[in-house]
Amino acid sequence: MSRTQFRLLRCQSAINRVQGMPFRWSLNPYRGCAHACQYCYARVTHAYFNLNLGRDFEEQIFVKTNLAAVLRDELNRPSWRHESIAIGTATDPYQPAEGTFRITRQCLQVLAEIANPCSVTTKGTLIVRDIDVMQQLARDTRFEVHLSLITLDRDLWRRLEPGAPSPASRLRALERLRSAGVPVSVFLMPIVPGLTDRPERLAEVVRAAAEHGAQAVWSSSLRLAPGVKEWFFDFLRRDFPHLVPSYERGYAGSREAPALYRQKVADRVDAAKADVVLTPACATPTLTRIGRQYCLPVP
Repeated sequence: MSRTQFRLLRCQSAINRVQGMPFRWSLNPYRGCAHACQYCYARVTHAYFNLNLGRDFEEQIFVKTNLAAVLRDELNRPSWRHESIAIGTATDPYQPAEGTFRITRQCLQVLAEIANPCSVTTKGTLIVRDIDVMQQLARDTRFEVHLSLITLDRDLWRRLEPGAPSPASRLRALERLRSAGVPVSVFLMPIVPGLTDRPERLAEVVRAAAEHGAQAVWSSSLRLAPGVKEWFFDFLRRDFPHLVPSYERGYAGSREAPALYRQKVADRVDAAKADVVLTPACATPTLTRIGRQYCLPVP
């Protein structure tokens, strides 16, 4: 039986100005996420509600019921300059709650009304429900879906992303979106040291992405902010205790894996990408490359 509880709230603002990230504006229909990814950097946001970043983050889902209406008001302000908006930067906009509340779809419809550039990042296969509005966005403005996929291994998927759709179902969603003319890239991120970083594991994700029509694959290594770091280390102690010593060394005093490690796995991804043919974009790309990270263009 699901223990998920939905907390309905009315928001005062929709678009968030983002600092220290490779995009300027974000939009998040929900807080908390039933996908329960062990590594999720957004877990720390539940502290804003005096909740913990563990089970509360996974089971206490905040739903911004009036988000689409507030978004419409903000987009119609004379000061708004039609900059690109990243949807799903804090929690997944196509987590199971979306099947009930449809907040993400409502927001996409508002963005489509004025052809405002945007992107969606998700693991959720429910996204195929909204192919119609995404086709409109792809036709009228800069739009792209970023489908998160870090492994094809079913055991690792169940342990790392216990509430998320299976890798196979995500690939089917990718294929459906691309067949409908929606631009889709794969986010092979985070690459998890000792678990998803072997050359053959990375190569099979890149190969599957190409075979299902991805126009690009973007990667980055695991980053562990305070709070999330302690949660993830507890997960390792339960499921992969042999990895704990290397993590304690590698992430000592840092949110990032060592630079040499990050370079090594990035080279592995590049080598894998050199062996496949990625489908050309069917619309103006919304991504440009900065090293081996990604960013949304800033108008």
